[in-house]
Amino acid sequence: MAVTKIVFLGASSASFGISMFRDLFSSQDLAGSTLVLVGRNADRLARAMRVATLLNEKSGAGLKIECTTDWRAALDGAEFVVHATAVDRNRLWKLDWEVPRKYGIRHTLGENGGPGGLFFTLRTLPVVFDFVREMERRCPRALFINLSNPESRIVLALGQYSRIRTIGLCHGIFLARDQVAAILGLPAERVDVWGAGLNHFQCLVQIRDRETGADLYPALREKEKDFEPSVAPLTRNLFRAFGYWLGCGDGHVGEYLSFGWEAGEGGYDFEWDESSRAKTERTIDDVLSGTTEIPSWWLTPSGERAVTVIAAVLHHRKQLIESGVVYNQRVIPNLPAAAAVEVPVLADRAGIHPVSLGPLPDPIAKLMTVQINVQQLAVEAAVQASKELALQALLIDPVVNSAVAARSLLDELWEINRPYIRKCV
Repeated sequence: MAVTKIVFLGASSASFGISMFRDLFSSQDLAGSTLVLVGRNADRLARAMRVATLLNEKSGAGLKIECTTDWRAALDGAEFVVHATAVDRNRLWKLDWEVPRKYGIRHTLGENGGPGGLFFTLRTLPVVFDFVREMERRCPRALFINLSNPESRIVLALGQYSRIRTIGLCHGIFLARDQVAAILGLPAERVDVWGAGLNHFQCLVQIRDRETGADLYPALREKEKDFEPSVAPLTRNLFRAFGYWLGCGDGHVGEYLSFGWEAGEGGYDFEWDESSRAKTERTIDDVLSGTTEIPSWWLTPSGERAVTVIAAVLHHRKQLIESGVVYNQRVIPNLPAAAAVEVPVLADRAGIHPVSLGPLPDPIAKLMTVQINVQQLAVEAAVQASKELALQALLIDPVVNSAVAARSLLDELWEINRPYIRKCV
């Protein structure tokens, strides 16, 4: 049986770690393979190692598990590198949200689009390039599997400036499917969707009944008219205007649109996030101390696709993956070649093969191209550590409605993020 070496960057994260562990240890596909857990905080990493060891034993998955804070040495001989790191995530993200609002910018999440998307890019790409430059030396044939945001900008940057094979993975396609299924009144597993576009901004080009093959778009158009108005108002307005279901929720889609705030400006729920993480950490401590049983869901798949991709490549399965973020190169022919797009992919021993669903409807392609232009300029600003380019990226972003506000928020957030901004090439 084929075995491999997997490096998990960001393994000490309670939320990302448990999700990845669920998939690794609910599968028998990787038995005999080596899993190297990498994190910055030695204490948190040691706890993640204990959890992984416990789940490995409980499930009989048969992996060999190691851990280290030395990420460079960990990469030696790796065939798969899973990336799930973030730079001081919640503290800086809150500032990405609050500072633009202080200057009158109305936005939704501030993570993948708008000013927040820019600063996520500026501080994240230097770290990502540290990893991939070391991969180019130590494991040049490894597959880099990115789970971190800003997903499109990371994949775009690596497509332009690295020879490392890369795929980004996101569960947004399933969120979109679940929204559509709810309106149709069907179980989610009954609804089959095919999507293409941008991360968090896919166009469902087909929606079909998995059992009969029937086109469900006509039923969706009828049932949406009378569905509860408070559910996904932005996405539904786009649906009525463009004729296709776009994206995976108003908060995500709204990041890319000048009018996205109309569906709500609540931002990310940091209080819920921190409470959820604290609860997960308490559960981990209780499990490790033996005061509570391992939750049954820890040994069931999470629905993410990283382990599915790894197993397909390792065992040459020719596995269709519903959605992956890849460098375009005309997979979607009417979007720029130099773009990160999200499309179905086929994974096998030869790597990742994007599946083209043909051109997008022209108005939708034009809508998405606006955001691609923003992403391209934001990536250039990050790789060159250029404040001038960063300002230009803000001024072409549809979320930014004031040049005065753009300069003010740029000055403030640049100083906050200065310790993390540096040239990548």
